[in-house]
Amino acid sequence: MENLKKTYLLRQHEALRAKMIDFAGWYMPLEYEGLTKEHESVRHYAGLFDVSHMGEIKVKGIEAKAYIQSLITNDVGILEDNQAIYTFMCYPNGGVVDDLLVYKFDENNFYLVINASNIEKDFKWMKENKQDYNVEIKNISSEISELAIQGPLSQKILQEICNENLDEIKSFYFNKNIKVNQNSALVSRTGYTGEDGFEIYCKNEDVENIWNKLLEIGEKYNLKPCGLGCRDTLRFEAGLPLYGNELSEDITPLEAGFSFFVKLDKDNFIGKNSLEKQKQEGLNRKLIGFELTGKGIARQGYEVGVDGNVIGYVTTGYKSPTLNKSIGLALIDPNYSEIGKDIDISIRKKKVKAKIINRRFYKKPTVIHA
Repeated sequence: MENLKKTYLLRQHEALRAKMIDFAGWYMPLEYEGLTKEHESVRHYAGLFDVSHMGEIKVKGIEAKAYIQSLITNDVGILEDNQAIYTFMCYPNGGVVDDLLVYKFDENNFYLVINASNIEKDFKWMKENKQDYNVEIKNISSEISELAIQGPLSQKILQEICNENLDEIKSFYFNKNIKVNQNSALVSRTGYTGEDGFEIYCKNEDVENIWNKLLEIGEKYNLKPCGLGCRDTLRFEAGLPLYGNELSEDITPLEAGFSFFVKLDKDNFIGKNSLEKQKQEGLNRKLIGFELTGKGIARQGYEVGVDGNVIGYVTTGYKSPTLNKSIGLALIDPNYSEIGKDIDISIRKKKVKAKIINRRFYKKPTVIHA
């Protein structure tokens, strides 16, 4: 583990006896008390994640907006100042370089938050496609730590150590000049769990102070430190993609079912022609949700079949802690993708029955239980 990158909270993770793993070259907590307990805490109360392994890239200059428009599938032109947007960067063939968040400070200043496994690749891609745009691109990932507090009680907990009214930060908006336990931070109402929550970006030297205070304040609210294990089950239940599973250089955003974030009516961007063609000609693959009606748990890579014919493969599968069902996502032939259709999942050389269901397995309840 000596060669792995560590976040500035390693001492805290070890003190909490976290189970640590290698994730994308980072030494990260998988779980503390256990995946299911942490998952349920986020669904019912709140959870605190160290996500400092994520990457941050600053783009500034008089052509920053035009440059970012040329890179991403979504339309940054609709953003107000202090608003964020979810999007993809694509290769010319329509495959995905990465999925990311774009934060707009103003017309000339943007902040991109990218996946830990793709930091170097993304930064290189951005520099290679800078062309003649008058912009400065800076990878500041090593300077920034990031926390995510997620769950129905997250605002109540975070508000106790913030100097601004968090009601004023709407979904996918942010405040870049906020004090969190007297430390300067950027706080956005974003997350990766399907619950309300916030992401906090701060200097490395301040993250320990914020982490400790949130856990102290949160004790009376059943806040738990959470690892990457439940981060994956939470995003999966909410139908959110993971790069390398539902998205990759070989899987387009349209195949993954995220056409909403691909604005083919905006000016040209890398991959637009291929995505337009794919939309016009029709998809050869489609991401679907399924529930096992037989016994077992589907895992990534398992074959999906109908009448003895392989029609695709599983991208993610778990026994859902919230639903207490064995469910999964799969990329399959669209001719077999209608809701309610029976399919087979090959689990350890045995065909297990499953049924296609809506791939957004979990929706946030409107009533919050304290």
